[in-house]
Amino acid sequence: MRIVDVKTYVLGTAWRNLTFVEVHTDEGITGVGEARMLNHTDALLGYLAEAVPNHVLGRDPFQIEDLVFRMMRDDYARPDYVMMSGIAAIEIACWDIMGKALGLPVYQLLGGAVRDRIKAYANGWYTVERTPEQFAEAARRVVERGYRALKLDPFGAGYYELDLAEKRRVIALVEAVRDAVGPEVEILIEMHGRFNPATAIEMARLLEPYQPSWIEEPVPPHNLAALKKVAEQVRIPVATGERIHTRYDFRELFELQAADIIQPDITHLGGLLETKKLAAWADAYYVLVAPHNVCGPVGTAANLHLAACTTNFKIQEHFNDFAEAHVKAAAPGVPEVVDGYFPLPKGPGLGVQLDHSVVAQHPRRRVFFNLFAEEWHRRQAERG
Repeated sequence: MRIVDVKTYVLGTAWRNLTFVEVHTDEGITGVGEARMLNHTDALLGYLAEAVPNHVLGRDPFQIEDLVFRMMRDDYARPDYVMMSGIAAIEIACWDIMGKALGLPVYQLLGGAVRDRIKAYANGWYTVERTPEQFAEAARRVVERGYRALKLDPFGAGYYELDLAEKRRVIALVEAVRDAVGPEVEILIEMHGRFNPATAIEMARLLEPYQPSWIEEPVPPHNLAALKKVAEQVRIPVATGERIHTRYDFRELFELQAADIIQPDITHLGGLLETKKLAAWADAYYVLVAPHNVCGPVGTAANLHLAACTTNFKIQEHFNDFAEAHVKAAAPGVPEVVDGYFPLPKGPGLGVQLDHSVVAQHPRRRVFFNLFAEEWHRRQAERG
């Protein structure tokens, strides 16, 4: 079997463009991958335009290890967000091809299931007025939908510090959400790399009475010593990793023991096999894996296959129950969350099929999504 063509399609949504990649073979089997490039879709498409003829066409899609190695090495560049996302989209599509050819779900090819369901948490649900009443009502709707865990960034457009009024507002929002969902539902606190260490530590201590399961990316991702400083002075588990894009760049994080949970994004880390290797390495440090996932249905399906076969997996992020309906419709086949869990995904392959008609009806949008702008949480990006 040989790869004979690669096609790209971009699906527009209110705040993100989702890029789907179809890999076609000479035996008529097609696989699909995906990457969400926040504000950098053209960079991804440009990378693929050069990388596909250089590295992908004519290759055997079963030789995933060799393909990824060559794509990372042979361009003689330090792999970054764009390169690793392009590699991931191709790599995930190759696993889909392999599963379809063999009649097996991808998780069986990665070692087989170690659990019979996959714990989920909701994100993207708090697109409401930033008041305790509105956040509480939105949180109740999440629980009514079947989730038993949810994540929120209550910090508005905060950066480095918050004034006293904003600190009080943050506490009120989290308190309202906790009261709304009760003591049995997990609350995860997203900080989006906003704060200096002093503020991150202060906010973690103020939020501790509401029993968050983690604080996520409390400081910007560039200085792991600052993250270690936070981790040593808070009692809430620390999660990070969505903006670390190669397994090599996780080395210092593990050596410093600066996080309790890592959040690699499969679609930005080079794909399923790279993330599986990283998870095994994390396990040597007793670190759990909770993959970052802001993708549509194809990326979500890939995450579920990884979760099914990864022993130190913790919980899976999911946006698409709180996004436009056409996002899920673009590639049906992802199982639904029931009582806080996804059932295991079905195959063959990833178990999803790209619906070209849906993608054509919702073309790419010119958007700029800025997490440091006022009202960003409504996830209605500025139009260019």
